Amino acid sequence: MIEFRVWGVSQQMGSKRAFTPKGWNRPIITDSNRSLKGWQVLVRQAASTTLNTLPLASRGLLLGGVRLTLAVVLPRPKSLAKKLSPHLKAPDLDKLVRGLADPLSGLLYRDDSQVVELIASKRYAAVGESPHVDVRVEATQGTAPMRQPAMGRSLWEGLEG
Repeated sequence: MIEFRVWGVSQQMGSKRAFTPKGWNRPIITDSNRSLKGWQVLVRQAASTTLNTLPLASRGLLLGGVRLTLAVVLPRPKSLAKKLSPHLKAPDLDKLVRGLADPLSGLLYRDDSQVVELIASKRYAAVGESPHVDVRVEATQGTAPMRQPAMGRSLWEGLEG
């Protein structure tokens, strides 16, 4: 199991757009959320920093089923009363999950298709609390936590653009 916190405002995975420039034979795919790549770098940095504190035997990729637990704490609007109230507005929780699960692929598990259990919540930050996301990644019950040794994959791989 690995647990870590990512400080900052969680970004949602936006809609993808594809276009083919004149004279090209392959499309370029862009994301509608311009802040997503920066957020994914923060997620990978937080995961990598925590991963580096673990014993070497625990640092490989999980190969079996994965349980992903996320607690997203979003900025509190100044107009919101001091009492706690549910976060019922955008961004959608499922899009926030996609923005967090994708950058962990290749770092903690091979692919986000291995996530077979998901526990996720979003809420407003308490008064004086900073926005952040708490993340826990673990092998699922009944699945041996098989690990593939980390093969020197760059923290930035897949995020260069």
